[in-house]
Amino acid sequence: MSLLHDLQEQSPLQLKLRYLLQALQQKYPQVQRLAVALYDQGSDWVKTFVAVEDQANALPHYHAKLSETTWLQAVATSQSPRVIADFSVLEHSRKQHVEALLAAGYRSSYTLPMCVNGYFFGFIFFNSKQPNVFSKVLLNELDMLGHLASLMVYQERSNVRTLLATLKSAMNMTHARDPETGNHLERMSRYARLITQGLAEQHNLDDSFVEHVYLFAPLHDLGKITIPDAVLLKPGQLDAEETTVMRAHSRAGLELVDQLLGNFGLAGVSQVQMLRNIILHHHELVDGSGYPDGLIAEQIPLESRIVTVADVFDALTSERPYKQPWSNAEAFAFLQQQAGLKFDRDCVTALLNQVDDIEHIQRRFCENAYG
Repeated sequence: MSLLHDLQEQSPLQLKLRYLLQALQQKYPQVQRLAVALYDQGSDWVKTFVAVEDQANALPHYHAKLSETTWLQAVATSQSPRVIADFSVLEHSRKQHVEALLAAGYRSSYTLPMCVNGYFFGFIFFNSKQPNVFSKVLLNELDMLGHLASLMVYQERSNVRTLLATLKSAMNMTHARDPETGNHLERMSRYARLITQGLAEQHNLDDSFVEHVYLFAPLHDLGKITIPDAVLLKPGQLDAEETTVMRAHSRAGLELVDQLLGNFGLAGVSQVQMLRNIILHHHELVDGSGYPDGLIAEQIPLESRIVTVADVFDALTSERPYKQPWSNAEAFAFLQQQAGLKFDRDCVTALLNQVDDIEHIQRRFCENAYG
């Protein structure tokens, strides 16, 4: 089967990149790894997305601040590729990514920035277990393959961006009315990513799963656009009838998503079932007291349990018209108290184990007088 045919197939990005690496290895077997990392400008994090190699992923679930990674920052700023011919010059850098690659046996790398129409969105990495293998002839081919890989990643995310842009436009209509304004969605989506990353080894989650939880988490309350102002904006406690109306937003959100997927022909978007689960089940609680289906414990999809904890933590630590923000310590104590009762215990633990990253997110996306 030809490489062109393989790349045209409706198959996952990771499989297409494996085809690309295998085709390259027919001529250059010394290149043993092809990996993609995405850049999140909001948090300044570079984060692994997909990696294909001849062994287990050498650097799973990695993220680091671009501003603190001199080598990658130089590539991003110049938008020019860079060769590290021999990792031995970096042996004492104490950087996590260098230590992990050295431990996996890699000795050299070629890094290309991913740019389309001047838009920088991450990096392509080629690695070898031999030093000094990236000759000029090989680099010419890697430039072409790296550009192809960039376009494949861009296309993979293009459909997701179309879907997200459409849904976020609808979400903006809600948040113009909803007291959960400001940077709530920016923070909670990144908390969701931290939790997913913390669970990745235990649940055998790949980097694509982690990234899609981050992408889809902000859409959890999409169905609120169907809720009347009298209920959505009521300052006091809802009565029984109003509570029923409010709780309908989960199913309403799912119906909206399914309509949009059909209207835009996006049913093939990666991890679309994850999006549906997050929207429908983010108010389920592990003791069965949640809604809409009263699911218990692991009946609740993992991605939904993750988003629940991320959303509750940000709600607790954010100011609302009807309450003052809790301190992180107070919110941590509440989550720990309810772990295993209302909230998934592992999700709570995964969040609380990453206090430094939580505080980084809060600094990057703090509120001001205008929300």
